[in-house]
Amino acid sequence: MRLSDASVVIRPRSSWEAMDLGVLMAREHRQLLMSSWALVTLPVFALITALLWKYPSTAMFLLWWLKPAFDRLPLYILSKALFGETPSLKQAVRQWPRLLNGQLLASLTWRRFSLSRSFVMPVSQLEGLDGHSRQKRLGVLLQHNAGAARWLTIIGAHLEIGLWFGCMALFYLFIPQQVELGWDWQRLALSTSNEALWLEHLSNAFYALVLVFWEPIYVACGFSLYLNRRTVLEAWDLELVFRRLRERLSSVAPLMLLLIAMTLLPFSPSAMANEAKLPSPASASQSIKSVLENPPFKNPETVTRYRFDGEKPAAENKPHGDGKLPAWLQALLDNLNSNAFKHVAQGLEVLLWSLLIAGLALVVWRYRDWLQTFVSRRGPPPNVAKPAPMQLFGLQLGTETLPEDIASTAEQLWASQPREALGLLYRGLLSRLLHDFNLPLKSADTEGQVLDRVHQLQQPQLLAFSNELTQHWQNLAYGHHLPPASVQQKLCSDWRALFSSGGA
Repeated sequence: MRLSDASVVIRPRSSWEAMDLGVLMAREHRQLLMSSWALVTLPVFALITALLWKYPSTAMFLLWWLKPAFDRLPLYILSKALFGETPSLKQAVRQWPRLLNGQLLASLTWRRFSLSRSFVMPVSQLEGLDGHSRQKRLGVLLQHNAGAARWLTIIGAHLEIGLWFGCMALFYLFIPQQVELGWDWQRLALSTSNEALWLEHLSNAFYALVLVFWEPIYVACGFSLYLNRRTVLEAWDLELVFRRLRERLSSVAPLMLLLIAMTLLPFSPSAMANEAKLPSPASASQSIKSVLENPPFKNPETVTRYRFDGEKPAAENKPHGDGKLPAWLQALLDNLNSNAFKHVAQGLEVLLWSLLIAGLALVVWRYRDWLQTFVSRRGPPPNVAKPAPMQLFGLQLGTETLPEDIASTAEQLWASQPREALGLLYRGLLSRLLHDFNLPLKSADTEGQVLDRVHQLQQPQLLAFSNELTQHWQNLAYGHHLPPASVQQKLCSDWRALFSSGGA
């Protein structure tokens, strides 16, 4: 790896600037990255779909789960392209099976849910570290930029979902209106049979296409974060500066050596230094003794109290502002760091997690009906047959309360009790609708709602008779207007014609 051959400027960057560099790298090699990703992932996706045709959700889950295995290919391409060794499409695709050899099982199991996956993936693939050495390396790398890597994964997941829904919405907009009119979307969405399989597999295909566009960008951003962290740790920018300086000086090095040699040549005969006057032994001994009697060699101190062995003397006249905390504050912090407060902190942590879980459970329970309606894949509950109402509008509808020949009985009642005669016909109509036509009438239905349900039967003769009888019944019940004699006879005749001579 020659840093001087790097295709990008090697310098320390902020986390977000480093990820922006990753986007630029992905854009620079977008054709190679997207085409290689498509050639590797789409055949695998087609194979999974064919094998799990009846389980589209499982097929999509497997495609999502295998993303770390697919991510190794764009990382390989970017690592080669960084130093000017960009592989061809054929070389990259051929290299992918070899890239799966190292630590694939770990990448697909306990490391699969790591939010820093794109940031730490080069440690395993490019540096080849594993085990304890990998953990030590990650301990150094994750001291910085780990938060940005986690945010990259979180934002990337939301972006994937947004692009996925956008593709499905775009597909819906391109459906011709004539074709769409014949589709029952609610039935397709709630169906659990083979009718909805093609729709789910189509949505899976949209997700696979979204990954072709987004996943190389995600890998490039994580790789750029890794490069930025190594630049800071290993001072790659300074190394490049020194290398350039060495290259500049290599051409003028002989001239500089010549100048240095000329400056060292003697131009005059060397002169003997004058002999320095040496001090006498007595004065030298006195000087040494005076030095040893003073600090830092000797520090005399007068103590007027008992002091235990190992106790440090209290500092007197200690100047303020020495950067140390007051004694009471230091004691408080020491108490907070004690084991007792650690147990209290653990208890508070357990309490907070319990409150969070309880809150989530409360939200799920509060909106359980909404979740069952819009989230659950199960179809609507089967319709349970409800017992027919025995009374409507204050009228008894049981067959045992009606005479055998309703029309004849009504004719006998017209002269003396017209209200009971018309009520008998209306009761008979409602009873017929309930028991013969199985019309789902409810005790809270109005006359208009009953007519709407009769209209759904698509029987014009029954609908016309029901409209006429209901109108006269309402005029009598609410307006106290009796129907004329001709209408009375017509209602009885229509009853016989409609219900086979009036048998109840």
